[in-house]
Amino acid sequence: MTNIPELADIPGAVREKLAIFLDQRREHVAEIGAPVSTAMSFLESFVLDGGKRVRPMYAWAGYLAAGRGSESPEAMLRAASSLEFIQACALIHDDIIDASNTRRGKPTVHREAERLHRESDFLGDPEFFGTSVAILVGDFALVYAEDMFQDSGLSPEALQRAREPWRGMRTEVLGGQLLDISLEAAGSESVALSNSVNRYKTAAYTIERPLHLGAAIAGASEELISAFRGYGHDIGIAYQLRDDQLGVFGDPEITGKPAGDDLREGKRTELLALALQRADERDPSAAATLRKFIGRTSDTQDLLRLSQIIADSGAPDEIERRITALTESGLAHLRAANVDPQITETLEHLAIQATTRQK
Repeated sequence: MTNIPELADIPGAVREKLAIFLDQRREHVAEIGAPVSTAMSFLESFVLDGGKRVRPMYAWAGYLAAGRGSESPEAMLRAASSLEFIQACALIHDDIIDASNTRRGKPTVHREAERLHRESDFLGDPEFFGTSVAILVGDFALVYAEDMFQDSGLSPEALQRAREPWRGMRTEVLGGQLLDISLEAAGSESVALSNSVNRYKTAAYTIERPLHLGAAIAGASEELISAFRGYGHDIGIAYQLRDDQLGVFGDPEITGKPAGDDLREGKRTELLALALQRADERDPSAAATLRKFIGRTSDTQDLLRLSQIIADSGAPDEIERRITALTESGLAHLRAANVDPQITETLEHLAIQATTRQK
């Protein structure tokens, strides 16, 4: 690779690397059997046809900001691209857990597999088949992430430096997901526990660990890694808080998800925990209504009523102030790192983009 890609070029470059990797696996998958090839076509579509490539971009930014070290840009690009398979695993399984019908405006993997079952007139229950296939497709994605990362061409020394963030990221995203569903099952109203979900399910593996990974691969100092992790922690949590706002108040035409999706699913977000606290103080009957229906209704009017209760509680305004504060503190960590001004400017732009987005 003679030209070092700019951050703006990374999404396209990552898609190209993913396509090459999947093509290289095609023959082996076909040897196992046609049904496996069909299932892998779901993964291929999921990985190649959508996504903003946020995690590879942050990994690449960490690599550039740390001066690239002696590692090949080509190898680093393959390593960064592997993060998209971890994202695919997380989202495919998340859609099963949430019983979601759509992702990025298209049918989820388990619904696609369910449709295949019906159209092929297979035996058994279509929904069970769809869920089973999607679980295994998500597992394949996690395996492919490891394969692509380890076979990226990074030096043994770089792989050793990357061991901590790579291992930590995978543990944290799965642990965060487990914590998330446990809070839903328990009906948790804890702001602190909701924040832990934000920290591990989203912030760590979306921004903090990818930056850490790229910087570690390039041989960054502990001081730079610490600054990047501070930025990633704060911007990552702000990113998830924005997502929580959109999960209640987002426009379905923009988000690609039904209105009030988090209310239907009973997501135990920081927004909901705050809304319950404030409604208990100001309007106990509204708080009782919120507790009665959250996660227990799909009726449009009920969901509108719940979203209005949350809006009236004042919690969304508190979340907006927290997003602003986290964004400012995250950017302060970044500016303290004293990295290349162009990288700083780009990471500032990504932070604003992540915390003010509408989808």
